[in-house]
Amino acid sequence: MDVQAILTQLTEFIANYAWNILGSILIFIIGKWLARKSASLLGKLLKKQNIDETLIRFLDNITYYALMVVVLMAAADELGIDTSSFLAIFGAAGLAVGLALKDSLGNFASGVMLVFFRPFKIGDVVSAGGVTGKIEAISIFNTIFLTPDNQRMIVPNGQVTAGVITNINANPTRRLDLVFGIGYEDNILTAKAIFKNILEADPRILEDPAPLIVVSELADSSVNFFVRPWVNTPDYWDVKFDLTEKIKIALDEAGISIPYPQSDIHLHQVEK
Repeated sequence: MDVQAILTQLTEFIANYAWNILGSILIFIIGKWLARKSASLLGKLLKKQNIDETLIRFLDNITYYALMVVVLMAAADELGIDTSSFLAIFGAAGLAVGLALKDSLGNFASGVMLVFFRPFKIGDVVSAGGVTGKIEAISIFNTIFLTPDNQRMIVPNGQVTAGVITNINANPTRRLDLVFGIGYEDNILTAKAIFKNILEADPRILEDPAPLIVVSELADSSVNFFVRPWVNTPDYWDVKFDLTEKIKIALDEAGISIPYPQSDIHLHQVEK
């Protein structure tokens, strides 16, 4: 083909479509900026209404991507692309992608459930999906946990909602469930008095509900006690560790034994 003809066609194409291409680019750039600003503005308005941070982040993402779809459609229309056929193609492609990514769509649906039913929020300590930790973020497809040993665990939302969700610090108070065993030859009343004195001396133990100290079981080698005080949720682990140590020391000082599993082996000599 003649070079001159090619240049002529190129010049005609630029003359006919340059403004359309430029307009499409401008629509995309400005539209993307407006979509981001609109999502950010929505987030600020929701924060003023004291809406939960988890819901704010989720709605921000949904708003941004929904507006970007509109921007892309407007940019395509500026290029002269038939958006009606584009929508049909997009729908067919969406169906195919949806079938291929059904697990991801399931995670998305689970994310919507987590945001609107709110079994937990950011900052809660939760056990779900085989992971226990503080909730760091809830996104469209997954939930991010920060474990007690500072690991960052990213769990699909579908896995989170598939089983039992335990919100560990949802309530302001928690009950400590401690079990202590003493020997059968030791005095039960003395042991109960020790438990009671230690609980009463700790200001972190709540008076209401009152602590429970009862004999729970006559086991094979020990008399077992349930010691169940109530504490404020933030004090749970500190009180648990402190009580375990103090009760062990107090029982030792009182001469009360704490039985442990042991076996007696008897040897019989067989005469030949």
